[in-house]
Amino acid sequence: MIISRLTDLEGTERVVDTPNWCSRRLLLKKDGMGFSFHDTIIRAGTETRMWYQNHLEAVYCIEGEGVVEEVKTGVKHAISAGTVYALNENDQHVLRAQTQMRMVCVFNPPVTGKEVHDEAGAYPVGLAD
Repeated sequence: MIISRLTDLEGTERVVDTPNWCSRRLLLKKDGMGFSFHDTIIRAGTETRMWYQNHLEAVYCIEGEGVVEEVKTGVKHAISAGTVYALNENDQHVLRAQTQMRMVCVFNPPVTGKEVHDEAGAYPVGLAD
């Protein structure tokens, strides 16, 4: 059994902090679950372009408000607590946080913990553990 607590992650490689977001990675590839599990804070007033070409992601908003825009179609979806969006087609998207948002995210394949967005907004795949 794996037990992982946010309070235990502070100061470890499992916390990736950027100007737009802070991802606390509770489960990583090395945990052997077949997916990674993150608790992520999206900072209010930020706009983040993402395109997970190598990963599928499901995102559950548990706090805050924002809008996710599908780049391909321009369709915008309001996101608030209790909303899930799933990038089932490696969807290129833009997340705009109107308030601070707290998101629970699941990635498949799992991330190693070292990933940050590249210039396309993607995480690389296959980083060493």
